Amino acid sequence: MRILLAYCSLSGNTRDVARMVRARCEALGHAVTWIETDIQTLASVCPDGADHDLYVLGAWTDNAGRTPVEMKRFIAELVDAVGKPRQLAAFGTGETQWGAEYYCGAVRRIAAFFGTDYPTLEIEQMPHGERDALKIERWTDTIVARTETPPHADPARFVA
Repeated sequence: MRILLAYCSLSGNTRDVARMVRARCEALGHAVTWIETDIQTLASVCPDGADHDLYVLGAWTDNAGRTPVEMKRFIAELVDAVGKPRQLAAFGTGETQWGAEYYCGAVRRIAAFFGTDYPTLEIEQMPHGERDALKIERWTDTIVARTETPPHADPARFVA
């Protein structure tokens, strides 16, 4: 499966999560296209188009729960190239000290904009230890499995 993983990071926390997601996807045998939206564009990394099976977007949360401008630019470029992908998952980092209403606001805004039904991943500040590592691994496994399992025409007949 082809996975596009694009992220923006201010302090390196979101980059650390992105690296863990990428490593897990590759360990599961998937090809990952890696885009740092702070310094790369979709066109510079995918000159032949951005056709992927799964899109994974990660962002830190800016002032008052906003999405950073670098990710907004990337999202606009992605929508221009492929529309709003149905198979899209969002993750990010945030700080609860700024208020629960703002915590990981960028993650929630990205998920809402794309109307995705994939679960989101929210990490407090930076990934810490085994607990966060396991959380990231399980989330990655979930989004990959959801993408690999095509929806059945009659969901009531699907047996896991």
